Amino acid sequence: MSTEDATRSPGGAAVSSAAPSSRIPPLIRRNTIYFALTQALQGAQGQVAVTLGALMVTRLLGSAGLAGVGGSILSLSRFLVAYPTGKLTDSYGRRVGMIMGLVLCIIGGGLLGASLPFSSFPLFLAGMTFLGLGWGAGMQLRVAAVDMYPPSRRAEGLGFVLTGSVAGAFIAPVIISVAQALGARTGGDPIALSWFLMPVVLLPAIVLTLMVRPDPKTIAANLKEYWPSYEPPARRETIGREVRSGLSAYLRDRPKQVAYAAYAAAQGTMSMMMVMTPLVMSHHGQPLSAISLTVSLHVVGMFALSIYLGRLADRIGRKPLLWVGLATQAAGALLVPVTSLFWVMTLGLVLVGVGWSAVNVASTTVIADTTEPEERGRAVGANDALAGALGILTPLAGGMIVEWSGLMAVGVAGAVVAVAPLMLMARLREVRPGQYL
Repeated sequence: MSTEDATRSPGGAAVSSAAPSSRIPPLIRRNTIYFALTQALQGAQGQVAVTLGALMVTRLLGSAGLAGVGGSILSLSRFLVAYPTGKLTDSYGRRVGMIMGLVLCIIGGGLLGASLPFSSFPLFLAGMTFLGLGWGAGMQLRVAAVDMYPPSRRAEGLGFVLTGSVAGAFIAPVIISVAQALGARTGGDPIALSWFLMPVVLLPAIVLTLMVRPDPKTIAANLKEYWPSYEPPARRETIGREVRSGLSAYLRDRPKQVAYAAYAAAQGTMSMMMVMTPLVMSHHGQPLSAISLTVSLHVVGMFALSIYLGRLADRIGRKPLLWVGLATQAAGALLVPVTSLFWVMTLGLVLVGVGWSAVNVASTTVIADTTEPEERGRAVGANDALAGALGILTPLAGGMIVEWSGLMAVGVAGAVVAVAPLMLMARLREVRPGQYL
C-alpha cells in the first residue's frame, strides 16, 4: 500500500484506509468476551463504592460536609497510579497492570469493611486509597480493548468490552442485598458485609484476565497476524513534524489535548454527581434499595450503549461524539437535584452516565488513534491521571456546595464542569473518523 493510502495522525500513528472484514477473528472474540466479563466483575466494586461511600462518611463523622471525601480519595489514588501503571503495561503487557489493580481492590474492600465495626475513619481513608489505586490500575482494560482492534473498528472494540459492565450493574445490588440478608441473620453491619463479599467477584476476574492469550499489547504490534484482511500502512510518519512521545509531548498534541480535557470534565462531573446523588436521594427519604437501583441504572447508562457509541464514533467521527457526550452530561447534572421525584433524579444520573460513556469511548479512541502500541498505556494513563486530578476536587466540592448553597447548586456546578472544554474542542480538526490535522 502506498503512503497516499494512509492518513497520518499528528501523534505519528498512521491510520490505514483499508477496513478489515466485519467478522471478528475467533481469538479476538474470545479475548473480548473474557475482558467484557472482567469489566462486569471489576465494575461491581466501583458501584458499591458509589452507593455506600457518602453514607459511610456521614455515619463515621456525623456530618455531610465531607461526604465527597471518598470520591476525592478515589480520584487522588487514580491520579497517582494511572501514569506509572501505563508505563508498566507498556513494558510488560496489559494483563500485569490489570491483575495488580484487582489485587489492590480486594485489599481496599477489606479495609473499608473493617472501618465501620471499628468506627475508624482512618481505616475508611486507607480502604478508599487502595480501592482507588486498584481502580486506576484496572483502567488499563480500555487500552487492552483498543489494542486488539484495527483503527477502523477501534471504538467498536472498546464498546464491546465496556458493555460488559451492564452485567456489573446488577451484581452490586445483589451483593448489597445478600449483605443485608446476612446482616439480618447474624446482626452484622450490612454495609461492612457488602465489602467483605467483594472477593467473591474479584477473584474470578483475576482468573479471566489470566486466561487472555496473547497479551493485547502483542496483538497490537502484530495486527496483520490476527486480522488477515487488515492492511497496515507501508510506513509511519508525521505531517510536517517530528514524532515525539512522553508526557510533555502528549500534552502538546492537539487531539490529545482535546481528549484529555473532555475526559477530565466528564469524569469530574460524574465523580461529583455519583457521590452527591445518593446524598440527595437520602435527603428526600429514599431507602437504600432505591438508591442502589438508581446507581445501577446509572451504570447501565454508562455502558449499555457502548457498542453503538463505538460504532457511531467509527462512522461519524470521535469529535461529534465528544460534543454530544458533554452536552448530555450537563443536562443530566441539572436534573438530579431539581425535584424529589425518584424517576427524575434517576433519569438525571442515567444521563450523566450516558454522556460519560460517549466521552470515554471517543477520548480513549482519539488517544489510541494518535499513539503507537508501545506508548499507548502511558498516553491513556496520562488521560486517567488528569481526570483523576479534577476528580479529586469535584466530589469534595460537591459536599461543601450542599452545605453552603443547597442541593440545586450541585447540579449547576456539575453542568458548568461538563461544558467547560467545549471551546477547546472547536480547535480540533477531524477530517475523517480517526484522522486529524
